[in-house]
Amino acid sequence: MGDQSFVIEPAGPADAPAVISLIGRVYEEYGFIFAPAAELPDLLAFPRHYLAPHGAFFVARRNGQVVGSVGVERLGESAAELHRLYLDADLRGRGLGRALVEAVIAWCRAEGVVHLLLWSDTRFDRAHVLYERMGFRRTGERALHDINHTREYCYERAL
Repeated sequence: MGDQSFVIEPAGPADAPAVISLIGRVYEEYGFIFAPAAELPDLLAFPRHYLAPHGAFFVARRNGQVVGSVGVERLGESAAELHRLYLDADLRGRGLGRALVEAVIAWCRAEGVVHLLLWSDTRFDRAHVLYERMGFRRTGERALHDINHTREYCYERAL
């Protein structure tokens, strides 16, 4: 990754504003309407979703700034859902997305989670390539009927 140093580390509630800002940049890039209260309720209630025992959250930082994110939330005893995989546009294709997903997979394995799923906007085609390379299979599709007319694919894999 050149001379730029990145660190991937666990995140806490204090990081939520920086993560929301990152997601806002990605929404702008894709021309989506950004309404955090409607689109990101999990980040606005961070402890309920991403602190133990509910889940975990990881960020990628460059020079202390949040440039990537991913969350994972338990779905019962042995399954979990990956959420909020976002990277700033200029950092894609460098292995950071993979490293963030690997942090989630490591957390899942340590927590006894054996099945991981995620939902991804159909327009995030570069992320879909990453998921498939990492062993996820596309298993479904849904429409959310939200302000961005979101359609999502479901991806799943065993751990």
